[in-house]
Amino acid sequence: MSQTSNDPYLLITADTHAGGSHAQYREYLDPKYREAFDEWRGGYKNPSQEHYGSKKMRNWDYDIRTTDQNSQGVVGEVVFPNTVPPFFRKSIVTAQPPTPDHYELALAGIRAHNRWLKDFCAEDPDRRAGIGLILPNDLDEAVKDIEFIAEAGLRGGVLLPLIPPDCTWLKPLYDPAWDKVLAAIQDHDLVINQHSGQGSPSYGEGPVPEALWISEVTFYCQAGWRHLLMSGAYEKFPKLKYILTESGCAWVAPMLKQLDRIHMGFKAGAIGEMNYEGMEWVLKDTPSEYAARNCYYGASFPSLADLEGIDDVGEDRVLWGNDYPHYEGTFPYNTESLRLTFGAIPEERRRKILGLNAAKLYKFDVEKLLPLARQHGPTPEEVNTPLPRDDIPRDSMCYLFNNALYGV
Repeated sequence: MSQTSNDPYLLITADTHAGGSHAQYREYLDPKYREAFDEWRGGYKNPSQEHYGSKKMRNWDYDIRTTDQNSQGVVGEVVFPNTVPPFFRKSIVTAQPPTPDHYELALAGIRAHNRWLKDFCAEDPDRRAGIGLILPNDLDEAVKDIEFIAEAGLRGGVLLPLIPPDCTWLKPLYDPAWDKVLAAIQDHDLVINQHSGQGSPSYGEGPVPEALWISEVTFYCQAGWRHLLMSGAYEKFPKLKYILTESGCAWVAPMLKQLDRIHMGFKAGAIGEMNYEGMEWVLKDTPSEYAARNCYYGASFPSLADLEGIDDVGEDRVLWGNDYPHYEGTFPYNTESLRLTFGAIPEERRRKILGLNAAKLYKFDVEKLLPLARQHGPTPEEVNTPLPRDDIPRDSMCYLFNNALYGV
């Protein structure tokens, strides 16, 4: 069963989030930690409770989530974590790695999430590809968690932690200590995922620290991409597949030019007045060559700049996402977002970005999803219809709509 140019689009979002409730997580927690969990839960208050309210059920309720995604034309989803796992202060997507004295409980918490995620994805295995969690504190234990992720069939792969520069008790991703983790990921043919929100140092509490975190989060979330490229990870492990999600892709080409210049300087033995002659450089190829072979970009609801610069990255390397159920995502205005940005994108390229690239990377069975796409997916005619300014949603927090309305 194949698609024609008139068929509805096969939409696979490479960026959604889900997690269990505290009551659900308790059932998946190792029993020896349940007493500590009950004590922690009794004193815990979700800082986002008033913000999310009853909408939190979208994280775990099958009927709500499926109805929502069907209404948006989405037939497959890659699932990042969202709710707060046991013993964490906030969602792991934005939480700093645990300190040494907190590691044991945090490890129990992420393992409870991984067990929950296995069952969550099993509810609808053709449509859900879950991303399992590991922690960076003990890399031997991280390898054990990778083995669980593979055995559980979590084909979304591994959320590789980003290491903030102030977490000095942890090895940075460019350290050879991570080789055992990267080897395990490659051996199990899993995807390395990293996501915007992690990797920043602690700024403290209050509006100014929060504003600084938001202004600098992009730089820090891209650090893992740089560290793996420049440390020779893809030379040692050439079959690795890496994706950075919800960080766009317009920045990739200029950044690769910078990294290539640094690489050539080390090969030549000097960069300006800094002398590197006699040092053994780790890369045989340029960073841009490794990126072309090993890296992908989850450009959730891509901007016009992302789409216009896609030739510099490669149309096979960019994946669309709707960031469900986050407020800054495109729900419930998914088709409107596509009308706003995809009008000038050629048909074959559209189909790759909107679903086929995700299907290939995360091993979705396209033949099983096509009947759902024909039932729920947006049509080329719908996407080709320009979105008038008066029809741009005013009640959405998605930056695509805000940019179109206010130029911010």
